[in-house]
Amino acid sequence: MTKISEADNEAYLASGAGVFTDYCASLCTVAILSKNFDKADWTKLVCPYLEAIVDKSATEEVVGATLTKAHAAHEAKKKVYVADDEEGEDLCNCDFSLAYGAMILINNATMRLKRGKRYGLCGHNGCGKSTLMKAIANDQVEGFPSPSEVRTKYVEHDIQSDQTEMNTIEFVLDDSQVAELKTTENTVRTTLLDLGFTEKMLKAPITQLSGGWKMKLALGRAVMSKADILLLDEPTNHLDVVNVAWLENYLCSMDHVTSMIVSHDSGFLDHVCTHIIHFETRKLVTYRGNLTEFVKQCPAAKKYYELSDDELKFIFPAPGFLEGVKNKDKAIVKCTNVSFGYPGADEQIIQNATIQVSLSSRVACLGPNGAGKSTFISLMTGNLEPNSGLVWKHQNMRFAYVAQHAFHHIEQHLNKTPNEYIQWRYQSGEDKENLTKVTAQYTEAEEKQMKEKIQVTNEDGVVEKLVMDKIIGRRQKKSTYEYEVVWDGRSMDSTTWMARDKLEKLGFTKYLNRIDEREAARAGLYARPLTQKNVEKHLEDFGLDREFGSHNRIFGLSGGQKVKVVLAAAMWSQPHVLVMDEPTNYLDRDALGALAKATFAFEGGIVMITHNSEFCTACCTETWAVTGNNRVDVTGNKWQAGRGAASGGEKVAEFKMEEEVKDALGNTLKFKGPKKVLSRKEIKDKAKRRKAYLERGEDLSSDSDWELDVYIGAEKAAALAAAKGLPDPTKKVKKEKAPKKEKA
Repeated sequence: MTKISEADNEAYLASGAGVFTDYCASLCTVAILSKNFDKADWTKLVCPYLEAIVDKSATEEVVGATLTKAHAAHEAKKKVYVADDEEGEDLCNCDFSLAYGAMILINNATMRLKRGKRYGLCGHNGCGKSTLMKAIANDQVEGFPSPSEVRTKYVEHDIQSDQTEMNTIEFVLDDSQVAELKTTENTVRTTLLDLGFTEKMLKAPITQLSGGWKMKLALGRAVMSKADILLLDEPTNHLDVVNVAWLENYLCSMDHVTSMIVSHDSGFLDHVCTHIIHFETRKLVTYRGNLTEFVKQCPAAKKYYELSDDELKFIFPAPGFLEGVKNKDKAIVKCTNVSFGYPGADEQIIQNATIQVSLSSRVACLGPNGAGKSTFISLMTGNLEPNSGLVWKHQNMRFAYVAQHAFHHIEQHLNKTPNEYIQWRYQSGEDKENLTKVTAQYTEAEEKQMKEKIQVTNEDGVVEKLVMDKIIGRRQKKSTYEYEVVWDGRSMDSTTWMARDKLEKLGFTKYLNRIDEREAARAGLYARPLTQKNVEKHLEDFGLDREFGSHNRIFGLSGGQKVKVVLAAAMWSQPHVLVMDEPTNYLDRDALGALAKATFAFEGGIVMITHNSEFCTACCTETWAVTGNNRVDVTGNKWQAGRGAASGGEKVAEFKMEEEVKDALGNTLKFKGPKKVLSRKEIKDKAKRRKAYLERGEDLSSDSDWELDVYIGAEKAAALAAAKGLPDPTKKVKKEKAPKKEKA
């Protein structure tokens, strides 16, 4: 190219040719932004305008040089650690952008997939991993091959409401991609049997399968769709160690199928992946090798191996006071000789199981898929009723339960924001999920018994037979409770207080438990009004800021964010025991670390089912092994080993009362703590001051002057000692002085 002198350049600018130059530069910019580096297109687009200021013979040379520099600069910005000459068939090599609503997730990124390779997608919760895979499955990614060229299959836990009555074979055949291939029932049966399913499982409804077997069924269905690319969203969720190992071997053996995997199981990604695609500043950066090799190239990604709360913290609310529980090792939940089997089943899943839970419990419930772990936890929480045995819990304790399929808590409320969902769930003063428990439902026999007449003796001694209408109140009497009963056909003034044991004998046990749960829930909600501001603060304690908590609908949240919503909603009632079934599903490493640290610091009891050994080791000291042979083997517990309070290492339960809270109107309410224990001298000074006030005719100025007689102090101790015939503990015993010796 001919070099232009400075004088020629000044003359050129003076001629007004700059207008054409600016316009040609704008056209080149548009082409670069649209990633169009085709020389024929650039020549056709720019040359007609460039000819006005440059010789026609030189225009193509100018355009070609500019194109070469622009393309080199564009390629230099790409941070892709995959050699262009890597062997293998290209299934995808496209440049695209991706947004969710108004939020840009990926901007001008490049994705290249080879046949037979296994790519792990890594990034923080909410960066767009699942959104990208769903967009690929729905043919919404610009430049990605069409379904007729490359078959993709998105694998997730997706049993629809109209499929719940299907058996496993019908469920697979109901898939559109499997139906396209005209797969026969015998082929499906053979494939599922090869995957470890039994004939009994094939015939049973899919709702009877455990979470692990449901995930394995989804994987089997994907295999039968004969996809070129498997899109696996958290495939290890609900799988035990044996099935995770099976999945690893199975994916590694498929050298003709490409896999794109989202998983927070670092060991699984290490064993399976050939490449890691990392989300970095809205770009996709591809690294060759497994997760270990990726961390070597990108040291900042070391967090994928650690459980740390440096980036994110969860704060669990402190549980409220429990009547009669002064030691954290004291049992507040007991299951004694509990047995259970589903109706129509040949054998019982759980038989003669005995456990107990206290405020200091840190329990891991372990076992293979289908052994009955979730069933046993459901018996303890009241979601199922045992066939035999006793399940007891403290009348005032509160459970928080996060189910195995955590999304079932919110699947009917996807159009609400997380804030609206929590307010809806607790707006009646109690947790609405408790109303759906089996132990809260009455059988026909129980309803009939509750409508029978009860013999009641009135205050004037007249005996009547009345039918209960409802119970409207509860009060404590010594170590038990009495309940205020309203009678059918009588006014609200004609109520009767009846003891709990008498009502239980009359068949009102479930009703009384329902009243106890309602009172316990109200006690937990009283100190924290259900306002938008309070709920926003609560959601922030679980890693959801105001943008996601109050302004985003639940259906727009990622899987990890939905788990945070479910966990925060369960903890709103300030429970004494938190029960989590597979809590690690969908959570990234930061959230796992935050959950582990919050679990350790929680002042209540923890019971969890998990297949994540790293998380279990970090959190739990006691193990319930549900091995599938009808037994529940307990190890590491204090109550069975005879330790606890008697061992001298007791933990005193300390309950903190909030001194100030704000009501729904923003008013500050102050709560008094327990009365201070006064010394004998302090009580005497207060009595003297009160007497002086009264003698002068002045009003008593403070509540403490009026309430002097009920202070817990030396006076009360002396009165109690006198009633029991004991010496006054507040008086010092004076030693008699020895007689003086007479002087000689």
